[in-house]
Formats: sequence, structure tokens, C-alpha cells
Amino acid sequence: MIEVKELRKSFNGDVEVLKGITTTFETGKVNLIIGQSGSGKTVFLKSLLNVYEPSSGGILFDGRDIMNMSREEKQGLRAEIGTVFQGSALFDSMTVEENISFPLDMFTNLTYREKKRKVLEVIGRVNLDKANKKFPSEISGGMQKRVAIARAIVNNPKYLFCDEPNSGLDPYTSNVIDDLLLEITKEYNTTTIINTHDMNSVMTIGEKILYLRLGIKEWEGNKDILATAKNKNLLDFVYSSELFKQLREFMLENDQTSLTNNKTEDNEKTD
Repeated sequence: MIEVKELRKSFNGDVEVLKGITTTFETGKVNLIIGQSGSGKTVFLKSLLNVYEPSSGGILFDGRDIMNMSREEKQGLRAEIGTVFQGSALFDSMTVEENISFPLDMFTNLTYREKKRKVLEVIGRVNLDKANKKFPSEISGGMQKRVAIARAIVNNPKYLFCDEPNSGLDPYTSNVIDDLLLEITKEYNTTTIINTHDMNSVMTIGEKILYLRLGIKEWEGNKDILATAKNKNLLDFVYSSELFKQLREFMLENDQTSLTNNKTEDNEKTD
């Protein structure tokens, strides 16, 4: 679990981007960060990863406050984190296997045989068995994202961070990536945090949704209560397309029908 307490981040002393965010990201759940461009979600994600040092507040990884950690302790925490970058960030000169093995080379003292076993294990997990000897330029964008996910989980991380994992992908491949991230979260029991603009991801895998606006937490909840949220800024953002507007209307109608049916059943029982 990751706890965030009154997190603030300013640049150049007076430009405050994050304005006292408090929230919790639970273990074994897919946690999504959403918001318009300029909402502060990228700065927020980078603060969680300690790329940016917060101006004040606390970030606790299972009770350990990163603000109070020594350099060595932060390095140890880094070994517990898997990261999927927006552009996959694979090494062009390395094969799929070599890319996935990189965190093991950085953070472990495993033998070559042990590394090989773990790499082949996650390659199978993300269904890339026939691509292990290929280079990034020889595989599709969707396969590159799966390589990035395999690299992120090869060291059995406690925490998995993903920055726009569906960026540049077609809808079908985006769904494949979403399903894979959800499955891995449950299978590895990770605390998964995803920074996304993909509303389909919000609707399908959003077990926890944090909506930021102008550096402030405006709403948090899950996909099941999103349609009935009262925050107008959130609804305008999430249901900006006609398709999602229709989806919300359908969900609200179903909820109302279900409520009416339940009341009828209760009245019949009373009679």
C-alpha cells in the first residue's frame, strides 16, 4: 500500500503544481490517476517515483516514508518498483530477452542461469515466447509494451507504475494491455498505479480512480460509482465523447431500473 499525505510540489519556489494531495493506493488493486493536461498528474507520478522531491508532505510505501529515507534506502526501494514508461523505453541494441533481463542485472546478484529462468518465465506470462530473440524494431508497438511490462515485473516488484501504457495503441491492443495489467496486479499482488488518458481503461479496470484538477484531488472512487458522481468537472472530462455519454445514460437507466425492481420486490414481501 502507498499512502500520500498532504503532498505538495512547487517549482522555482512559487509555482505550486501539487496542492496538498492526500490519498491511498491499495495493494492488489489497479489504481488510476486521471485529469486534463496541466492537472499535475505527471508531476504527481514522478513525485511518487522520487524523480521529483516533494516540497512537503509524506509518501509512505508500506509505512516507510520516502521523505525520511537515506540514499541507500531509496536505492533499496527502487529495487521493489517496476516501471512501464509511455514510450516503452526499450534499448534498441538489445534483444527482447536482454531488455527484460536489465533490472536483474541492475538490482540482483543472480547467476546467468537464474536470470534466464526468470526472463523466460515472464516472457511466457506476457505471451511473447516467439519474440525473445528479436530486437524492438522487429516487433509491433503492442508487443513492445508487453516487453516493457515483462521487464517491469521480472523482479517481482511490490509496486508497479505505468505512465500512459496504452499511448499510441489501437483499441484492441489497448484492451489486451489493460487485461494484462489487471491480471498481473492480482497474480503478483502489486500496488499498481497507472497514469492514463484512456477512458476505456477507466471504465474497465479502474478499481480506484483519482481525479486531479489544477493540482488538487477533486474526486476519488471506482468505476462502479463513476456514473453517479456529482463532480461536474469530472463528468465533463470522463464523458466528453458522445459514446461515453451514451454509456453513462445507459448505466444510470439500469441503476434506476434495478432500484425500482428492488422496491417492487420489497413491497410484495411486505404485502
